[in-house]
Amino acid sequence: MYPPELVKPMREDLTSVGFEELHTSEAVEAALAKEGTTLVVVNSVCGCAAANARPGAKISLQNEKRPSNIVTVFAGVDKEAVDTARGYMVPFPPSSPSMALFKDGELVHMLERHHIEGRPAELIAENLVDAYNEHC
Repeated sequence: MYPPELVKPMREDLTSVGFEELHTSEAVEAALAKEGTTLVVVNSVCGCAAANARPGAKISLQNEKRPSNIVTVFAGVDKEAVDTARGYMVPFPPSSPSMALFKDGELVHMLERHHIEGRPAELIAENLVDAYNEHC
């Protein structure tokens, strides 16, 4: 588990643009039970989360079509919430950072770490925007 003061700015990077933090299994289940589309970002302390994942997620929200709900869980911090979110992401193996788009609780698009690491934020945003345009 990472100390709260270490992850605070990494959490705020997403919450400052409207992402809701989920800390419990119940919160994840409630978020994914909502009607419409929900983007789940599995946040992380790694460099690719800072340079690629979080910026890509934020850029993607500038699209006309966007998810109804945007939420985040933090790997290495919110274990219960992350485990529950990852359970909804099966058959994809656990990875962080990662991003999943759900429609009416069903997984419709997934970006694993290997889709994020080493790719520019703009490319990640473009991938998400394509998913928003199709599912939102």
